[in-house]
Order: sequence, then C-alpha cells, then structure tokens
Amino acid sequence: MARLADYFLVVGYDLDKRVEGEGQGRILQRFPEKDWEDSPFPQGIELFCQPSGWQLVPERQPASFFVAVLTDINSERHYCACFTFWEGLDNPQLQKADASELDEVDEDLAVVQAAKVFAPKSLVLVSRLDYTEVFRNCLGLVYTIHVDGLSAPLETVIGNLLTCVIPIAGGSQRTITLGAGDRQVIQTPINDALPVSGSTVAQLFRQLGIVNVLYLLCAALTEHKILFLSNSYQRLTDACRGLLAIMFPLKYSFTYVPILPGKLIEVLSTPTPFIIGVNSFFRSETQELLDVIVADLDGGTVTIPECVHISLLPEPLLQQTQTVLAMILDPELEIADRAFPPLSSQPSALKIQDKEIRAVFLWLFARLFQGYRWCLHIIRIHPEPVIRFHKAAFLGQRSLTEDDFLMKVLDGMAFAGFVSERGPPYRATDLFDELVANEVERIRQEETCPHKVMNHVKELAEQLFKNENPYPAVAMHKVQPPTENRQNAATDKTPFPGLDDVAVQLFIDHATAKLKNVPPVVKVEVKAMVPSGPPLGDIVDRNGNVMANSARRLEVVRNCITYIFENKMLEAKKLMPAVLRALKGRAARVCLTQELNQHVLQNRAVLDDQQFDYIVRMLNCTLQDCSHMDEHGIAAALLPLVTAFCRKLGAGITQFAYSCVQEHMVWATMQFWEAMFYSDVQSHIRALYLESEDGEQQKNLEQQDGSGDGREISALDLASEQNRLWPTLSKEMQMERVQKEESTVFSQAIHYANRMSYLLLPLDTSKNRLLRNTGFGDVESVSNSYVTNSIAGSMAESYDTESGFEDAESSDVANSVVRFINRFVDKVCNESGVTNEHLKALHTMIPDIVQMHIETLDAVHRESKRLPPIQKPKLLRPILLPGEELVMEGMRVHLIPDGREEATGMMGGPPLLPAEGAIFLTTYRLIFKGTPTDPLVGEQVITRSFPIASLTKEKRISVTIPMDQFVQEGLQLRSCTFQLMKIAFDEEVASDLAEVFRKHMHKLRYPQHVQGTFAFTVGQSGKMVVEHKTKDKNQSLKTLSKNLVKSAKRTIGRQYVTRKKYSPPTWENRSSFQSELDEDEISVSEELEPQSSLTLSSTIRSSDRQTMSNVVERACCRDYQRLGLGTLSNSLTRSKNEPFRISTVNRMYTVCRSYPGLLIVPQSIPDTTIQRICRCYRQNRFPVVCWRNSRTKAVLLRSAGFHAKGVVGFFKSPNTPSAAPSQAESTSLEQEKYLQAIISSMPSYSENSGRNTLSGFTSTHMSTSDSSDKLRPPKIGALMKQVMGTKEDVPGTFSRGGKWGSIRGSGRLSTYNPDVGTRLAGKEGPQSNGGPSEALFLRQQKAYLYIIGDKAQLKGGKQDSFQQWEVVPIEVCDVRQVKNSFKKLMKACVPSSQTSDPNMSFLRCLEDSEWMTLLHRVLQVSVLVVELLDTGSSVMVSLEDGWDVTTQVVSLVQLLSDPYYRTFDGFRLLVEKEWLSFGHKFSQRGAQTLGSQSSGFTPVFLQFLDCVHQIHLQFPMEFEFSQYYLKFLAYHYVSNRFRTFLLDSDYERIELGVLYEEKGGERRSPQVCKSVWDYIDRLNKKTPVFFNYMFCPEDDEVLRPYTFISNLKVWDFYMEETLSEGPSYDWEARVRQERVAEETPEKPDTSGPKSQRHIVWPCYDGLSKVVPDAITKLLQDLQSLEAELGQTSEKWKDTWDKIKTTQRAESKLESKPSFSSSLLMSSNLSHQRRSQGVYLQESAGSSINLAMDCEASATSTPVAGRPSTSTLYSQFQSTESENRSFEGILFKKGALLKPWKPRWFVLDKTKHQLRYYESRQDKECKGMIELAEVESVIPGTPTMGAPKNIDEKAFFDIKTTKRVYNFCAQDSPNAQLWMDSVQSCLSDA
Repeated sequence: MARLADYFLVVGYDLDKRVEGEGQGRILQRFPEKDWEDSPFPQGIELFCQPSGWQLVPERQPASFFVAVLTDINSERHYCACFTFWEGLDNPQLQKADASELDEVDEDLAVVQAAKVFAPKSLVLVSRLDYTEVFRNCLGLVYTIHVDGLSAPLETVIGNLLTCVIPIAGGSQRTITLGAGDRQVIQTPINDALPVSGSTVAQLFRQLGIVNVLYLLCAALTEHKILFLSNSYQRLTDACRGLLAIMFPLKYSFTYVPILPGKLIEVLSTPTPFIIGVNSFFRSETQELLDVIVADLDGGTVTIPECVHISLLPEPLLQQTQTVLAMILDPELEIADRAFPPLSSQPSALKIQDKEIRAVFLWLFARLFQGYRWCLHIIRIHPEPVIRFHKAAFLGQRSLTEDDFLMKVLDGMAFAGFVSERGPPYRATDLFDELVANEVERIRQEETCPHKVMNHVKELAEQLFKNENPYPAVAMHKVQPPTENRQNAATDKTPFPGLDDVAVQLFIDHATAKLKNVPPVVKVEVKAMVPSGPPLGDIVDRNGNVMANSARRLEVVRNCITYIFENKMLEAKKLMPAVLRALKGRAARVCLTQELNQHVLQNRAVLDDQQFDYIVRMLNCTLQDCSHMDEHGIAAALLPLVTAFCRKLGAGITQFAYSCVQEHMVWATMQFWEAMFYSDVQSHIRALYLESEDGEQQKNLEQQDGSGDGREISALDLASEQNRLWPTLSKEMQMERVQKEESTVFSQAIHYANRMSYLLLPLDTSKNRLLRNTGFGDVESVSNSYVTNSIAGSMAESYDTESGFEDAESSDVANSVVRFINRFVDKVCNESGVTNEHLKALHTMIPDIVQMHIETLDAVHRESKRLPPIQKPKLLRPILLPGEELVMEGMRVHLIPDGREEATGMMGGPPLLPAEGAIFLTTYRLIFKGTPTDPLVGEQVITRSFPIASLTKEKRISVTIPMDQFVQEGLQLRSCTFQLMKIAFDEEVASDLAEVFRKHMHKLRYPQHVQGTFAFTVGQSGKMVVEHKTKDKNQSLKTLSKNLVKSAKRTIGRQYVTRKKYSPPTWENRSSFQSELDEDEISVSEELEPQSSLTLSSTIRSSDRQTMSNVVERACCRDYQRLGLGTLSNSLTRSKNEPFRISTVNRMYTVCRSYPGLLIVPQSIPDTTIQRICRCYRQNRFPVVCWRNSRTKAVLLRSAGFHAKGVVGFFKSPNTPSAAPSQAESTSLEQEKYLQAIISSMPSYSENSGRNTLSGFTSTHMSTSDSSDKLRPPKIGALMKQVMGTKEDVPGTFSRGGKWGSIRGSGRLSTYNPDVGTRLAGKEGPQSNGGPSEALFLRQQKAYLYIIGDKAQLKGGKQDSFQQWEVVPIEVCDVRQVKNSFKKLMKACVPSSQTSDPNMSFLRCLEDSEWMTLLHRVLQVSVLVVELLDTGSSVMVSLEDGWDVTTQVVSLVQLLSDPYYRTFDGFRLLVEKEWLSFGHKFSQRGAQTLGSQSSGFTPVFLQFLDCVHQIHLQFPMEFEFSQYYLKFLAYHYVSNRFRTFLLDSDYERIELGVLYEEKGGERRSPQVCKSVWDYIDRLNKKTPVFFNYMFCPEDDEVLRPYTFISNLKVWDFYMEETLSEGPSYDWEARVRQERVAEETPEKPDTSGPKSQRHIVWPCYDGLSKVVPDAITKLLQDLQSLEAELGQTSEKWKDTWDKIKTTQRAESKLESKPSFSSSLLMSSNLSHQRRSQGVYLQESAGSSINLAMDCEASATSTPVAGRPSTSTLYSQFQSTESENRSFEGILFKKGALLKPWKPRWFVLDKTKHQLRYYESRQDKECKGMIELAEVESVIPGTPTMGAPKNIDEKAFFDIKTTKRVYNFCAQDSPNAQLWMDSVQSCLSDA
C-alpha cells in the first residue's frame, strides 16, 4: 500500500522578492509540515510550478494543469501535479512608484501599466505514484470548492487527500472520496513491473513519426542527450513518459527531467546523457548545444547534430520493426494500391494503438536479447546471488560482434541495470521473461511474415492493455468544474484562503495512528524459477554460416590432427596449408579445440618436436583470427590445452605450448580473463551443489522444469532451487554454504593467477617480445574502463628503460605482469565477495608465483635455444660469379610476395611465393635462394637477386606469415633493376645479426670512394681497402695525372677558379693530392695562354706521350674521322679547306673538366677564343660539334645552357652604345663569331648566300604522294610548335598530344615570341588549288642554325631579324622530375603489396608516374632535331648543364639519323662518345658513392635506353642488336660490375688510371672483364643472344618514330622476372648453374616412363631459354650435331652469315625476286616506313606483321610470331620461284572508302599464298594473303562501288584472322572455280 499523495502545497507569487524584474514564487503553505520518514520533501518545487518564470499579467489566464517529475537523491521519482490559477491584485508597481522613480523602473512597466494585474497561484500535490487524471480531479475539486464556495471545508478535503492509501499493484479498483460529494475510481495495474503508458506512446508516434521515434529510442539506449521542445508542458511529460515506456525492459538511469524550468536551462550543457523537456519559449537558448538531439514535438522534427552518430538497430530488425509499426499506425498504407480495398481499415483506438506499439517494442527486445540467460555467469548463490553477463559470448553466438548498436547497448548503464534486476534466477517473472523463455521459436519462424508478427503483436498488446485496465471502465468521476461566471466573479473578491494548519494536521495524525494498529499488508510476491529459454547455440546466425558449414573442411582438420598424433608427418605437412586456410572459419576452430581436447583426455599431451611444432602452428593460426573479445570462446577453450601440450627438452625440463602462443591480443585483455574466471567459478559452484544434493532434489527439479528428459541442469536452475530453499535452512547450514562458496572462488583466483603468469610472461624474459607485438599499450581502448593506463604504461616503460641493461628490464616485465594480475584479482574478488584475509593472502602470493614461473622459464628458454631447429629446408648456396665473394653467410629468411600477382598463384599456376630460404650478401649482389613454402611446388628453386649497387630504398617492416610462427622483423629492399625483396627474418636470426646485415649492406651500397665498388674490388680478396700502392704500376698514368692537375691550376685564371661552380670530387682531398696543391699555389694568371697554341708534341713531356697517343686512339677520334670532321694531323698543319678541326685545347682538361680531351671546333676559331667563350656556358661546356650529316653536311652541336649573364649579352644587338666595352660584351661578340663560324662551315651557306628559297629542301620523303596520311612524317612547323608547347595555340592549328600532321586549319597562327621560332611555325597563305600547302616556313628562308634552349633560361632574349640562327625554347624535364617519376614507376611495376583500390591499379599508377610523358618529350625533341638536320639546318642543343637531357637528345638524334649507330660497334661508340667522354655524371646520378647518396638515384641513362627500346619496337629491322642487349645495358649500367659506367668524366677516369688500362698492362685475371663492351663482344661470339635476326638495314635510312604516348609501350624490362635463376644478365651464373645441374647425375628413375613434357611458368622460367625461337634452336641443333660428328663447330655468326650470303646469291639468280627473300635480306621494296614489319605499297594490302610484341622475355631474340611460311620455304626453293597453281583477274575491294580495282591474282600452292600484282606483266608483287591465316571462303554480296552489271553470284569473300577480303570474278562459274581452288589448297594444308 502507498499514500496517494505525500504533500499538498499552495505556492504563490512572492511580492517582496523581485529580482531584476523577474518575480519569484514562494511556498505559502505546505501540509504536513513535518517530512515523512519514507519520503523527504523535494526541494525547488516553486521553480517547477511556473517553469517559464513567475510573472504578473494584465489579463486573467485560464487555469492550467501539468505534472512535473523530480528525482530525489535516491533516484526515486516524485510526481508533482501543479494546478495553476490567476488571482487579481492591485498593481504593486503603481503603488510604490513616484513619478520621479518611474523612469528607472524596468521595461516590464510598459506591459503592466494596468491598475489591476493578475498573479499566478499553484496548488501542488507531491506523490510517488503516477496517476495524472486522479491528481487533475483532486486539485480541480479543491479549486471548485474555493471558487464556487461549496459547503465542504477545504481542510477536510485536503486532510482526506493526504491520508488516502491505495495499493500499488494487483489490478484492484479502489473508489475514493474526499468528502465533498465526489467519488473516483482508482485502477491499479496488475503488475507494476510493466510501465503504465495510457496513450502517451501513440501520441508520441503521432507527433514525431516512426523513423524519428526509432532514432530517439536508439539514441536513448546508446546514451546520447535528448531534448524535447513543446509549447505544452503536459505534452513534454507525456512524450518523456512514452519514450521510457518503449524502452522496457530496459530502464533509463540517467538525468530525466520532463519539464525543466527556464532558470535551470544551463543544465543542458552537462556532460552526462539525459532526457529533458523544455518549453519552446527557450528554443533560442538550445541552438548552440552541439551534441544534443532536439525533438520538436509541435513541429514533428528530430534534429541530430553533425558530430553525433547514432547507431541504429541491426538489420533486418530495423526494417521489420518499421514495417510492423507502419501496419499499426497506418493500416491503409498496405491496401492503398488494391483494386478492391476492404471497407474499413481504421487504426485502433488510441489506447489500444498505444499498447500495440509497445507490443512491437517488446517483441523487438525479445529478439535482441533472446538467449541472454545462457550468457549469465552466477558466481555466488549465497548469501546473495552475484551474477555477471558474458558479453563476448553473447555477441559471438549472435555473430553480431561488428554491430555497433548492440555493443553500445550491452556496455550501457541500462543493460547493467537489466542484468542486476533480471539476472537472479529466483524471482517474480513478468511478460518479458515469458516472451524470452517460451516464444523465441515462434518469433523466429514468423519474423519474415509481417502478418503473423502482427497477430503476435496484437496478442501481446492485449496482455499489456489488460495489465492497465483489468476491468471494464467504470465512469465514476463525480467532480464538476466550476461554473464559468462564478469563476470570474468570485476570484476577484476572495484570494485563495489560508488553511488551518492544525485542522489538517489533526486529520493526518489521526489517520497515521489508525494505520499503526492495522497489521501491515504484505505484498504477495509470487517468486518462481525464471525459465531460461532455448540456448543460444540453437539459434543459427544468418551471416555466420557461410564459412561454417563445410563438412569437408572439418574433416581435413580432423584428419590432420589424427596424422600428427599418429606421427604421419609427411601427410600432416601436405594437409597443413589447407588446415590453416580452413581455420579462418569458426566451425573449424571449434572443431580443432574439440579434437585436441580429446587427445588431451587420452593422455597424449606429451609430443615430440615436430608434433609440437605443428600443434603450436595450428593453435597460433586459430588464435590469430580471434578478436581480443574472444566472442566465440575459442581462446577460452584453448586455454586448458595450451597448458597441457608440452614437449620434453631435457632432464626434467618441459616446454609447454603456452610459451609459443603468447603473441595474441586476447591474453592481454582484462575482459577475457574476467569472463573466463567467472565461467570457471560458475561450473565449480554448480559442481559443489550437484555433489551435495541427493538425487531426490534433482528429480524434483526436473519435474518442475517440465523437462524430464534428464537434460543437464544449468547453474542458474540450481541457483534458483538453492534460493528457494535458503530461508528453510538453519543458520549453521547457511554459514557453511557461504564459506564453501567463498573458498571455491578463492581457489579459482589462485589458479588464474598461475594461468595468467603463464601467458603473460614471455619465454625470454630479458627481451619483452610479447609487449612489443601485441600492442599491450592499447589495452585501455579494448576493455571498458577497468584497465587504467598503468599496464600499458608500465609495460611500455619496461621495454624502453633508459638503463639499457637487460637485467633491469626483466624485473620490470615481472613487475608489470604482477600489477596486471593484482588488478584482475582485486576486481574479481571484490565482485564475488572474497574475504579480506583471503585477498591479502592472494596479494602476497602473486609475486612469488610470477617469480617461480620466471625461474622455470629461464631453464626452458636456455634448453629451447639448444634444440636443433625443426627440419627447415636446407639452405641452398647461390652460384657466385668469378671474383664475387660472400660478405655474409646466408641468413634464413622468408621471401614475401611483392605485390606482383604472377608468382603468388593468383593468376593461376602454383604459388611460388612466399618462399623460405636464405639471403646472401656478396661483394656484388644480394641473393635470395630458397624454395616455395607451398609443399606442392616445394621442389622448385626460387632465386631473386639484384646488384647491391642498384639498391634504392631499404626500410624496416614487420611481417606476419600466415604459415608460420610470427616472424617479427623484416626488410623491404627495392632495387632500380625492378626487383623488390620483401624478406622476413626467421626466428633463428638474432636481431643484432639482421642489424649487422644492414650495416654491411649500406657499406657496400655506398662505398667511400668509387674504388670501393665491385668493379674495382673484384678479385681482390680480403678487406675492401682502397690501396694507393696499386697505382704505381702504371707510372706514366700517375705522372700524367699530376701534370694534369698542375697545368689545370696554371691555365685556369684566378678569377675563373673562384667563380667555378664545379665541386671537385671528394677523393681529391686525399693527402697525396693535397700536398701538391699546397706547394703549388695557383698564382699563374693568363700570361701563359699563348703557349696553348703550340703543337701537341712540344707541350707534352715524353713520358706522357704514350698516354696522349692513347687519347688520340680513343674511339671518338675514329668516329670523327669517319664523319669527316677532321683528323689530328689536320689540327696541327691547319689545312684551311676543312671547315672543322680537332682541337687539343682541353687536352689537360683545363678548359672544361667534364669534356673529353679532343674536341671538334670550327677551323677558324683559335683556342684562345675558346677559352674565353667557355665562360658564357654553365660548367664551361661550350658548343662543340658531335656529328655531321653526310648528305646535307648540317652539323649537330652540344653545349650546356648559357649562364644567365651571358644570355642577355648574347642577344644584345652588337652596336649598343656603352661607356666602355665590358668583358661580357666582348665575350658575347666572340660567341656570335663562333656561331657564325659554324654556320659558314655549312656548304649550303657558302654556296648560296642569296638563294634562300625552299625549293631545295622539300626533300624526297616530303613529296612522295602517299594517300595514307598516317605514314607522312610530321611537318616541321607542327613539330616545332609541339615541342615548344606554346600555351596560346590557336584552336584548330595544333593541339598538344593530337596527331602529328601539317598545320591546316586556320590561317592565323599564334606567335610565342615575335621572332623566336616564327620562321618555323609557318603561316600559310590562301591556297589557289585548295590543296595542302607545301610551304613550311613563314619567310622564304630558314635559319642555318637552330639553338634548342630551355624556355626558362631564354626569357627576355631579343632576336635580330638578319641573324642566321634562331632559338627554339622548349620545356625540359628537370632531373628532379625524372627522379620522382622513376620512383613512381618502380612503385607501379613492383608494388610492395597487393591493393584492391581501383585508384592504385597498375595502369593508373603508371599514368601517375608520368614516365611515358617524359619519354614522349625526349623523343619529340629528338625527332624535331632529326627533321631539322635532314632539311639541312644545323642544330645546337644547349639544355641544362649539358650532361643530362642534352646527352639524351644528341645521342637519340644520331641513332635516328645514322644507321651506323644502330650496329653493335656504332652503339658502343655512341655511348662512349656522348655519354662517357662528354661527362654524363654516372656516379652522381646513380648515387654510386657515399658522397652522392643524398642526391638520390636519377636514371637519365635508363630513360635513354627506354627511348631506344621504343624506337627498336617500331623499327625492328633497323637494329643489329636485340632488345635483350638494351636490357643488358640497363641492368649493368647500375650494377657496378664493370668499370665502364663508373665516375663522372674522362678526367676522373684518367685521374684514377682506369681510362686506358684495358689497352696496356697485364690483366689481373683473364675471366674478370672490366669493360662491359668487351664482355658483350665475348658473349656475342659464343651465343647469338644479343643479335637481332631481323636486321636488314636500309642505306642511310633516317628513322622517324611516332612519339605519342599511345605509341609507346611499357618496357618489359620493368616487369618481368625469372624466379628460377634470378636476372639473366649475369651470364656466368647461368652457365655455371647449368653445369652444376649436369654434374649431379639423375638417380635411376624406376617409377616408369618419364614424360618429355616440361611445364613453363611465365614468371619462373626464362622463356627464351626453355622455348628458344626457331633460328636459335636451329643454330643450337647444328652445333650439337657437329659435336656428335666430332667436327669443330664454327661460330654461330659465321654459320649465319653463310646462310645469308647463299640466300642473297639465290635471290639474285631469280628472275622475279620473290617477297620471301626480302625478309631476311635487305629488301628492295622502297619502304615508306618499316615499322612493326613491312608495309606494302598497295594501300589495301595486308601488312605482314612480324609481330614484335611476342618477344616474351629477357633473352628472347625477336623473330616473327609465327614464321611466315615463305621464310621456311625460301631455304630450298626452286630457281623458278613462282609456282602458279591457278591465276587470273579478280576485282578486289580496297580498304575502307577505297574503290574496287582489277588485279592479277596468283594462287601458289607450294608457298601457300594468294599473291596479287598490278597486271599480268608486273614483276613486283603488290601484296599477298597467307593461306595459313585464312579461316573461310564464302559467297559474298555486292557492296558499294562494285563493278556494274556482273552477276551477284560472282562475288565471294575470303575471311582471314586479320580481316575480310571482298573479291569479284568475271562471272559466277569463274568465281566458283576460284573458291574451289582456294578451298582445296586449304584442305591440302
């Protein structure tokens, strides 16, 4: 029973206290005066009576009523019903205010000017019961009595009201009267556990809508802040009440204030969650709240701030809930589309609807929490049940671990309350308990069918309704409202009277006295055992069963375990990978724990090493995929196993499995240990009572449970039984039970302290491995608040202690573990009520346990180190090159896949990676050699290696290998030969060893000095010390270098020395040189200059003559002589008829340090001028001639860019007045003279100074009338514009990146700079004939010399109109750009890890790298220069410092223009001349030494080789060398195996004495080659690997490749690799490998016939070696046959040449030269462009594509994809080449848009071709169709433009693999004949 009302108050307006115009209320009277003991008087009621503030108003307001809710300190809710009415009074303002004071009174005055004002007065009832309507009636009655002046005294009414007592629940009706002729019925709910909602829930949904309310519900459950706004106070209360009602069975336990007074509005900024209602009047003050969800009841909106994320219900629950709610609230929605809607489908009445909605939420929570009782752990039964909820297991079994909403709800306060309230197994039950226990099955079956759900909901709603309204309603409210007129009149007169305290108090006392004598009413609580419902395991999770159900997987796991225990290790090994894959699935993991458990039970826990290893691997794999929460209880199930499995290490020393499975997050999680502990305690307590019970009780219980099937009794059932018996037990019995339980918990705590120390103390306690890897530091984030920072902190500190002594650390590990265990013990013991003595005992015990364990571990650790490692594959030794030595023996590592998919088996084929083997560091390479970990390909050997000098990036990584124990550290090594080694060190490799490896690697990668590189140290055993003594062998070289340095100092003027930017190489500072520099101060200024013009012989001392003659012999001189650029004798005798001479001005490298000793300069320029000119150019690299066109005699010059100072002087017109001739100006004049000298050397200039027309320059290839525009070389103007890339191009003239072609389009051309380049970017006049203009230039005159310069350098230059040179500004790619682009290219080709991100696909990364764009730029400029030289203008390339882009352009130009450079000798010469002699900084760009390490790797030379490769692809017949040759150079220019590409200039090479040593001097060891060229020569003699069989050059053919990005291909050098042998560019390693293979004889194979087939894997085998091309194969066969016959086999080249010459002879004999012979010989077709094969003249003819793209691998030599049949036949053809089986005239349709033409067709059965000719007499075959490619011959139909009046049947089509040919014969029989003939040819084949 409870009082209906606790207090009655009258609250009025306080006239005395007005603070700043705001009125205040005060309590006028309160009854009873004394507080009740059981409910103290709530404070602050006067605020809540007028939530918007106390104010006087000029008009009377109607009386109002609402209920506010206050929560007291014990979180009891008090309902304050406020009834407010208004009383008139004279305006207090007017009374007290004089006229003088009026001004100062606040603004309210204006409002309250009336003489009469109204003040509010409230009657308040305070109660702990929530009967809104009853309160409304009672207070209304009091007011009516007052207003209408009824006879009943107010004191009596109030006394009755305060003494009225009613039952709290039980469903009874109680009629009450207050003694004023009134009667009301109070209806109590049947069960007060269910909330009473009236119709508030339905109202809430009407106001806000379904989705909004669901948002609010989820927000409230996940603890967000919710604020309701409305103009009505009662609505605020109702909305809050409705929201709480749908949360049932969870109870809201945070701040709950349905009506918040305006004065307390700052409460809204509290940090804790709340549900609060505020009047809309205060809306503006709620605007700035950032984290509050605002629900506006009047507007029907819910506003969620950006920063708040609400987790919604998990699908499909959300969807189903919304559907059912819609069916209740809007039943018409479902039938809105029906053709025949039912007559009525109105929603239920509000009251019923309210219950239906609540039923939906009840149904929802039953689904969310189904099976929760199976996750309750009962830790104590007596004296009070202590219950914990196992969150992880609950989420895991529902497979909702990822679900945000459920996680938050389970972590929330409401759920904690739910567990403590509903956890106890013996208590009163309610609707929810029944639903969860009995209806789960039904809910599951119906969940997908809304109508069945709806029926269920209606049943539940009925129960809920019945709970609130058990009886049909009795209308007995006899309380009349006051009559209207009385209301107004009466209150004017009489204010509400003061009541008689004494009278009321008497009433109260009287009633309490009565109550005391009445016996207390005992609330009958029917306690019962709470049913648990079906266990969770039966509930199939929707998403969890994908992986789980494969029975085959489980079988594999079982078999593997059986094999292990039966010691069938080989079988187990084969199954292992499958098992490890299967263990990703939950079912397989559960199966594993069960299987292992059985073996433990059979006492088979002691294993041998191999078994132990496998079991540990499986345990690790199982744990690896467990999250830290261990939601499936896998770790929990494994915990007893890891302390059971063990192996014997030595006498009395046993290693248990736990020491090998510590590296998992789960062991470091406090929550996991707690859950484990509680579940163990529960099972022990259960056992305790099961033993003590006799069988009787158990039977008894089973019958009660209704399950006589003898199902195991759960701990909860036992507990409820015990709780039932508890009151019947004697005191002693009770004590005994409490004690037993307590000691059970205590013993478990000791047990767990041991277990935890097992799993937390690492095996090697000196090195805290566990803590570093498991991220022990993240512990706080994992568990909820129990684990403070200390474990993370202490463990981290323990690892990084500053002392650095291991002993200190090991004790720290112990401390942190002790702290962790202590914290655990404290928590669980306090929760489970362990006595303090026991707790103290535990605390003293723990450090001892840990210490003991550490001691046993030390012994185990010591022994386990001695264990022979498990038989890992034996390390394979790599094959070393001659002179290569191991620096470090092999270290066992795993090679991880590098992001390329081929080797991992993802693209099909076996997974070759990851592989296990060893990494070797030699003086030259880094080599990995091993075998794949996949047992199915275990026999293959994997090799990956790269030269140490090509290492570009090394970074530490940490790797986990799924197959193995957790490998800790690894390295990722990236090489610029496009290899990536991602290695993980095996456990047996100590980390300090890995560190030593890194140090050695760095030393080798960046030696102090170039002499430390492999090319120099090769063959010198012992330490790598740069010895100076070795240099003395070649005396003359030393003296030469001394003299060089001296003379350099002499001739360089002092001002020049200081200005020089060039930083001398670091090794010049070595002592031997330093001393010389000191004694010989540079004092000589320029007076010595004349000496330089003396003859060569007189200046050089005799001792140096030999060396100088070496300079002369240098290849460059031979080339200059070949080009007719002067001989050395010329330069001495000065014969004037030669325009150029070889100058020796730089013979001592004094003029330009980075130029060669001999240079070509114009004849007329003396050396003294040169010394002055060179200062205008960067690095003194003045223009010199490097090539001359033999036809037009135009020359190509190279130089660096101008010095900024020089440029302006250079372009100044010569006659500007100036005060005195400055030095800059004089040099500028000399510079002009120099350029003029070059121009005048050109024959075209000297011949026709006047005749500058263009007629002479439209060269042959320009005018060939060729219909196919594609083949026409671009016009120079277009080229020029394209290269200059002017930004203001006229639309239509030329768009960058469009097709090259003539500039047609518009008549206006943009000019980039008034003069520069205009002569080239020709403007075309209007054409009379409308044809394309052939005029190439604007003026009818072209410049004689074009200077290609850098746009940035040439700003501000002015040009004279009459000068004969012209500057072409272009944008150059910066070295930095090349460097960054290359980095990105490497990332694209060898990503370090696979990515599924579409933005990181290979092609996208390739594009981002812009590598192709850079190639395009370089090629574009080169083609422009080639065009210019070909039209007779000279070109001077002067870009940057003249050693990067300049070198690329100049060498490409020569390669394209001069066929000589496309041969072996020529290419070698080109590289030696342009790259080596002219000082490309190989050492610096390749970062070869320590000094250049910072500058990084910049592959300028590689870019050049890639350009050559692009040209090679387009012109496969023009190069003597193959693609492999280019790859070979690309590999070795960074490998440092040869000295060729070391150092930055000839000067440095002479300095070091390496330039000429190949010539003289004894070689150290014959097999060590110092020059890459010699090596290539030698190799080329042995094998045709560098030779291009398709080589048949045209004479003087100038190549013009397409340069658009679409025409460029990615070089396969960047992508391919051969894992069987490593890169194929170190030839000896290959040869030796084969030899080794031959020496080990095959064991006699008895197994049966062996297959001859060999599987070829693209990324494993070297294709060219395994599947050689036809010619190579024939040559090899020839050699082996000759060897068999005992003949000495001749060199392959001789054989090849023989065949070619005999073929040439044959082809000369033939009257009609067949096409076939021209394939191998130089063809006599005038090729327009021989790209990708041969284009035939007849435009429609198919081209025979000698497909170059099929070149598959590094060593393959290009040959046709399918050798055309003619090639094969041509070797033994008859002299009469044409075998004409059938011939005649056919009309043939040309290519697209071409007409039909008659042609003479010949069908040749022998050669299997259909050839065609212009006419019968024509000897020249116009084209042919290979019959091998023909797919079908079918009758055709006439098409557009076909010959008229010919029978339709005369048409027929031949379909080949490439295209369809349309033919037409004279008549149909003829056509039939042709078709038959071709058909018969095909069938013969």
